[in-house]
Amino acid sequence: MKFSLRINGRRHDVDVDPATPLLWVLRDYLGMTGTKFGCGIAMCGACTVHVDGTATRACRVPVEAVAEAAITTIEGLSPPDSSHPLQKAWLALNVPQCGYCQAGMLMAAAALLKDRPRPTDADIDAAMTNICRCGTYPRVRAAIHQAANELQGTRT
Repeated sequence: MKFSLRINGRRHDVDVDPATPLLWVLRDYLGMTGTKFGCGIAMCGACTVHVDGTATRACRVPVEAVAEAAITTIEGLSPPDSSHPLQKAWLALNVPQCGYCQAGMLMAAAALLKDRPRPTDADIDAAMTNICRCGTYPRVRAAIHQAANELQGTRT
């Protein structure tokens, strides 16, 4: 079946089974490999993308369910010529180790900051359910606070 998906502000046409998980449409059909496969059961968060602004685990969402949605992947988190404040904070605080979970972490954190511009530690703990095998959770929390401060400084 043909679908016209709105991903990162652009239309992408795909011809796939309606039950195909969004993750595989992104990776295998559209070549957007920033979104990672981790567990396949929506537990780890490596596949987190935004669907209409909400952090969503792409491994369990059939493409037919998001055909009319605005989808944002890690490739669309920031303009090509700049970095999102979260990406800057991630680098400044040396958050990634192996890096596998980082795209999903960044997408979950971006959704959190959209909903809670000044999150508390408890807000971060509740929202950041992504799994990091390297255990960089304290640096993730610090980077989210740093990005929140930067975003607040740029708002009028």
